[in-house]
Amino acid sequence: MPGKSVKAAVAVVLAAGALAGCGGSPKVGTAALVGDDRITVTELSQTVRDWRTQFRADPAANELRANPAGPAPQLAGDSESDLQGALTLLINFRVADRVARKAGVTVTGGQVDTAVQALNQQGGAGSITLASGLPRGHTRDLARLMATQIAVMQRFGADLTNRLSPATQQAGRRWNELFQSTAGDMHIKVNPRYGSYDPGKFGVGPITYRLSSPDSGI
Repeated sequence: MPGKSVKAAVAVVLAAGALAGCGGSPKVGTAALVGDDRITVTELSQTVRDWRTQFRADPAANELRANPAGPAPQLAGDSESDLQGALTLLINFRVADRVARKAGVTVTGGQVDTAVQALNQQGGAGSITLASGLPRGHTRDLARLMATQIAVMQRFGADLTNRLSPATQQAGRRWNELFQSTAGDMHIKVNPRYGSYDPGKFGVGPITYRLSSPDSGI
């Protein structure tokens, strides 16, 4: 989401202010490998099933998802499917943890609580999580990602009282650059049935098909 990069950073600051080739594919049953961390096909499928059930029953989440200018964080990028969107966030949660370590930042439970409170003030943390493409059980994971971005941007000199200041914009760009380089270094492998992870776009991209070796799953 390079076009959304600074927008994503600004969305988080706003919330804070309110408070591969087949030879390298993962083994069978793996949706993605993020470093040494494995996301299974079963985990991903159950996550999306839970999300669909909860999303249908939450009018606020539906309204938020239909309004890109609303408070729902633009952290999942543009995905062609619910599975790709959910997988993007599950991967990005793990990348953000590595980014925090590289930046020398520790995100506390209190900071996550603050991010949850900020989301509650902007439409409800659970509904915003659903609007972002994950079930409510991942609310604190989404809040931790937001809290991590806030903390790293503060380390880079962001002024959270002025989201449009040059310092904040610069900090947002540095966050994006660090996130992209960190994701690239983690050699993220995605099951080709879901597409592939593009660090430059912060997410899982469209499925590609090759005549010589169709990516039909592993």
